[in-house]
Amino acid sequence: MKRVNKKLLIIVPAFNEEKVIEETLKQIKKEIKLIKNIKTDLLVVNDGSKDNTRVLSKKHAKEVSHLVNMGSGAATRTGLKYAKRNNYKYAITIDADGQHSPKDMLKIINNLIKTDNDLVIGSRLINSSGMPLNRILGNNILNFITRVLLGVRVTDSQSGLKGFSRKAIDTIEIKTNGYEFCAEIIWKASKNNLIISEVPIKAIYTEYSKAKGQSNINALRIIKSIIVQKIKEV
Repeated sequence: MKRVNKKLLIIVPAFNEEKVIEETLKQIKKEIKLIKNIKTDLLVVNDGSKDNTRVLSKKHAKEVSHLVNMGSGAATRTGLKYAKRNNYKYAITIDADGQHSPKDMLKIINNLIKTDNDLVIGSRLINSSGMPLNRILGNNILNFITRVLLGVRVTDSQSGLKGFSRKAIDTIEIKTNGYEFCAEIIWKASKNNLIISEVPIKAIYTEYSKAKGQSNINALRIIKSIIVQKIKEV
């Protein structure tokens, strides 16, 4: 059995983020300096970007690339596989578009280190101040679908800011490539009796991040995927 080192990997899935990726990485690195007693690495998973995302990312972080765009689920899967292969004890995923405050990332890390929790979700809906009404409504619908079909109750099933213990890194295998991977992670964590927790985080929405977010079509795909996963379970 490979020895798991006491180190943390911060995973940033990115697709065509040249306008914001450098600032996002600089802010993350600023917060990393506050993390004590654990080695922390920063990894950008460049998901087949056609702009300068890869070049800019390599200035500030480790970087792996997909040859073509595969989707946020696939990029997250690549990041978690990297964490597993390189023996990280913890992993954090955070969006590249600036939607999450790196300061909130520290809440996730502290929760992982100080508790027995396996999957820690940064919830924008515990306090939804600053979150657009249509996003609140859409997320609540998906939360309801996740609860009814998969039997898992969370307040923000679509959050991209998550923390994974080593047990979660080893156990959760993402199969879906698109946005539906968020529900898949929660479902598989519950199915494998992992301990799921949520911490409140701030919702940051700029015109840029809103344009990059999920559409109604993506929401329908997520619902379809949840239904398919439930059928497979039966």
